[in-house]
Formats: sequence, structure tokens, C-alpha cells
Amino acid sequence: MREKPILVIMAAGMGSRYGGLKQIDPVGPSGEAIIDYSLYDARRAGFETVVFIIKHEIEEPFKAAVGARALQAGFEVRYAYQQLDCLPEGFTVPDGRVKPWGTAHAILTAEQAIGSAPFAVINADDYYGPRGFKLVYDYLSSHADGDRYAWSMVGFLLGNTVSANGSVSRGVCVTDENSNLVSVTERTCIEPYDGGIHYTEDGGTNWTDLPADTVVSMNLWGFTPGYVAEAKAGFVAFFEGEPAGEPAEMRVLPAQRSNRRFAARRCRRTCADQPRQVARHHLPRGQARTGSRPAPDERGRAVPQR
Repeated sequence: MREKPILVIMAAGMGSRYGGLKQIDPVGPSGEAIIDYSLYDARRAGFETVVFIIKHEIEEPFKAAVGARALQAGFEVRYAYQQLDCLPEGFTVPDGRVKPWGTAHAILTAEQAIGSAPFAVINADDYYGPRGFKLVYDYLSSHADGDRYAWSMVGFLLGNTVSANGSVSRGVCVTDENSNLVSVTERTCIEPYDGGIHYTEDGGTNWTDLPADTVVSMNLWGFTPGYVAEAKAGFVAFFEGEPAGEPAEMRVLPAQRSNRRFAARRCRRTCADQPRQVARHHLPRGQARTGSRPAPDERGRAVPQR
């Protein structure tokens, strides 16, 4: 019997970003935080198990403030800990390194908690909407690895993800004529203005327009169990050539490889809280990742380059 997909929420950086869990601001009418909406939407989509990736430093308040609510919502709750010294055998933390090594590193620290189930990965502090969780849950429930990995990414329309209260960081997706995802490029300062939406890379001296219907990534991924083995191989290759300092991170898709392809399946409807498409990522199986460093996507991770 196929295992049900589980939800993995990356929350290890919450304390450092907000200055403490008590400063997670409520956004809902009854004091709900963004993570509460994600839990609610994911539960309605079909997820029954959630893995929180946290740090030991925030373990007690996190379990009391967030974990308890997940239990009340009917989830089986598991925890994993993204500590700096959780590294492949034979490696140690370089002098001067302060932060962990990004999303793929976080997933590797959760290997035991994830087990052999397919899983979706999200950020703790982003809002995705109910449709995104339903899409990725249904996809993971109906697709398995064959001769290629059936990995996935949910894309959103840029116009539905910008804020009138400041700039946002998004992964701008490029698709080909067959709706295959070709690349994702990080744009860290995207803002709406009276005539549309634009971004800057030089502090506001120059701006470039982006269409409102541009597909962007908000870091909602779906992976089959085969991802962990690939990420392990990629992490060793990444770590061997990694300098000690900040801010380099281990990417979601950690290295270059040939014969990579995303095939996109468009949703029938789009609206403010609904994603535009699910992109399927097919990688040949059983080949260790080696080679050059990847191109970054929306949060310093990587996507295949054709």
C-alpha cells in the first residue's frame, strides 16, 4: 500500500528571523499566525502527519505554541532538529560557520522523521493557500518514481503574491513552449507600483518590470522518498568544496545534471490564493550528483539548467 504524503515544515530559522517565538505576529481575527493557516489548509487537503524542523534552542516554546495546536488539529506530530553540526560522516563544522546549510540540509536532518513516505516541504512563515496544499498532496498521492524521479514544485502567479507593504523575494520561473520549467531565478526585491510590478538588483537605481501573470516559486515542493539519497550524495559534493563563511547554502536540487526536465500541468482555475501550476520534475535515477555549483533560485537553492 502506498504511504500517505506527509508535510515537512521548516521552522529552524523562526527564532533568528523574528527574535523569538513570542514575536510571531498574529494575522487572523482570532490571533492565528501564518503557520496556523498552513496547518489548517494542509489538514483539509489530506495531510495527517507533520514534521517540524526546528532547533533545540526553540524546542520548548515551539512545542507549546505551535506543536500543541497541530496536535489539536488532528495531526500526528514529529520533530527533527537542524543543528549546525548535523553533517555527513567525516565532516566537521568549519571555523567561522554560524548558520546551517539551507533547505536540503534541513530535509536531511529530518530523514528519520520522514521515513519512506513522499513529502511536501514548506516554509513556516509563508502563506500558500488551500489550493497549493491540495495540488501537491494529490500529486504525491498519485505519482511514484519510475525510471525518473517524480518530484514537484507548485508555482504561483506573481500578481497574487506581491505586497503593498514592502518588497518580497520570489523565484521567477521560466517555462518553454511545452510548459516545461526551464529555470527559477531569485529576485529579492519585487514591489508593485502604480503601473505594474517591478524588481531591482541595485538598491533601486534601476527597475525591471515583471508581468503579473509570471509564474513564481514560493518554496512549496513535493518529493518522493528517493530525494533523500540524492541529497546525501549532493551534500557531500557540495560540502567538500564549500568555504567556511556565510551565506552559502545547500540547495533543494543540489547539483547540475544532464537529462533533467520539468513537465508542467496547469490548474483549471487561478485566483488570489491558488497556484498556477504544478511542475513535475523528472530526474534519471541512480546517478550520484557531482559537478559544478548550481544556479540559485528564489531562496538560494537550485533548479536544473537545460
